[in-house]
This record gives sequence, C-alpha cells and structure tokens, in this order.
Amino acid sequence: MKLLEPEGLVSRPILDRVKESLFNILFSRGLPQGAMVADLFAGVGSLGLEALSRGAAFVSFVEMDSGIAAILQRNIEKTGFAVNSKVIRANVFTVGAIVEPGRPRYNLVFVDPPYAATKDVNEASPLAGLMRKLADQVTTDVLVVVRTERKTELLDRYGSLSVIDRRQYGKMALTFLGTKDT
Repeated sequence: MKLLEPEGLVSRPILDRVKESLFNILFSRGLPQGAMVADLFAGVGSLGLEALSRGAAFVSFVEMDSGIAAILQRNIEKTGFAVNSKVIRANVFTVGAIVEPGRPRYNLVFVDPPYAATKDVNEASPLAGLMRKLADQVTTDVLVVVRTERKTELLDRYGSLSVIDRRQYGKMALTFLGTKDT
C-alpha cells in the first residue's frame, strides 16, 4: 500500500528493496510475528506498519514532528492498524521507547534517526545515550535495528546491546544489535 508522505525532503523513506531485505532477515529470526515493536523516529510509519502487516502484536510509533505525526496517524488509519498501535509525540533521545503501564517491553526496535544525529556514535553521543535508555525498555532477547549512512559504523557495544550484524545497501547501512540472549 502506498503510504502518505510529507511534501519536500522532510523524511527519508526506506527503499522497498531494503525494507524487503530487512524483513527477510527479521523473518529468519522469527520476527516480527507476535512482536512488541517500537518504531523510533517513525516518520510516516513505514517500518512499523510493515511489521504490523507481517504479524507484529503492537507498535509504538515515536515521532516528534507534529506535521509528520499527523500524516503517520492517517497512514495508521488507512492501513487499519489503529487498534494495534499508538503514536507518541516526543523527542526519542529524551524518552526512548516509552513502555506504557500494562504493556510488555519491546522485543523489536527500529531506530531511524536523521543521519546527522548518527555522525557521532561514541559513548557520550545522544545515540549512545538512547541505546542505554533502551536497555530498561526492552526484553532480554531484543533485536534493535539502527539505520545510518553507510560510512557510519556504530561501536561494537552500547551497554547491554552488542552489534551482531551489519548490512550495507547503497548509501545506507542497517546495524543489528542485541543482547547475549538474542
């Protein structure tokens, strides 16, 4: 289904072939079927909505931009996943993947910040702070997928999360992080 997008260059939708490759990798790990998913820096919801269409139980979409969040909400309604999702307007670097009372922790997290926010990946960077924050919001068998520019390489470890795989697609890269139990 074609999703609604903002006019101009405000967002960076993931290419269909990359999304298909990503979900093939996830499928080989038994995901996203039944997963509790956090789609951070959600944009128009491409990754989270794809996860829902492939059997995820619930997706929390976190997006700070009010205009994009409005488009995201329309995309959720258009795809029929309003019951299985929630849009949270917040700064991801501040809140991470908010776990609401009564909901289980996340076992699949998409982190797709603006590329400028991933240029600095050291221990004191906002991205490292986000990864540490996620440790309290996810299950012990979590899989975190971080989208960056191809030339950006994450550290091998951020707290309890370690890099377990990295794939490059054109100008972008997907880095997969998990715990020792992943």
